Amino acid sequence: MRDYTRETADRVAFIRRLVADTKVNGIVFADSGGKDAALVGILCKMACDNTLGLILPCGVKRNYADDREDALLLGKQYGIPHRVIDLQPVRDAMVRGLDIEISDFSYINIAPRLRMTALYAVANSESRLVAGTGNRSERYMGYFTKWGDGAYDFNPIADLTATEVLDFLRHLQAPQSIINKAPSAGLFEGQTDENEMGVTYRSLDTYLTTGHTDENDKAVIERYHAAGAHKRTPPVLYGDPR
Repeated sequence: MRDYTRETADRVAFIRRLVADTKVNGIVFADSGGKDAALVGILCKMACDNTLGLILPCGVKRNYADDREDALLLGKQYGIPHRVIDLQPVRDAMVRGLDIEISDFSYINIAPRLRMTALYAVANSESRLVAGTGNRSERYMGYFTKWGDGAYDFNPIADLTATEVLDFLRHLQAPQSIINKAPSAGLFEGQTDENEMGVTYRSLDTYLTTGHTDENDKAVIERYHAAGAHKRTPPVLYGDPR
């Protein structure tokens, strides 16, 4: 069991040093209304009072309803201000402008890339760092969008499994609606992480922390890990000594 009191102090100190060293005025993060975003928001607010959450809905009904309400609830409890920016009109305009038949996969991944663009537009304009919100479990599976939610200046929870994020939130007494909701990237109607991946976070995290899990789950996990390797490595450069 991790010592989350110590973890809180260490992570807050890490963020404070980073803000001081980079001489920025604040932090911005994408608040999806989910667990990872909640933990990042809480830690960043503890470290830097000028922490801002962006609520960035993009077409999916839950983005505008439960996710938005949970993000605002987090802000109310921890004093985190939020701005809401609807990205659906932007995505619609992009699709029209591309004037090609876009695959479902490509269409879905426009949203996280637009969110990254919005975050950096705010960060660059207001001298902020962009905080990432991905956990260790997602990174291992490659369960994030390249140049979307995989793009940020720093990530204070990248070493935590999804299970540890949940335990951390309980320690910090985060809103129950966030703690209890099924993990979802919210990229299309009815999506949940576990259904899409075909493996539970409990099984995945057991494998990450012990090296053992159900053999069928292990095969799924390693297939995802291999397929997502390109997301975890820098771009290939001509003349790169690697």
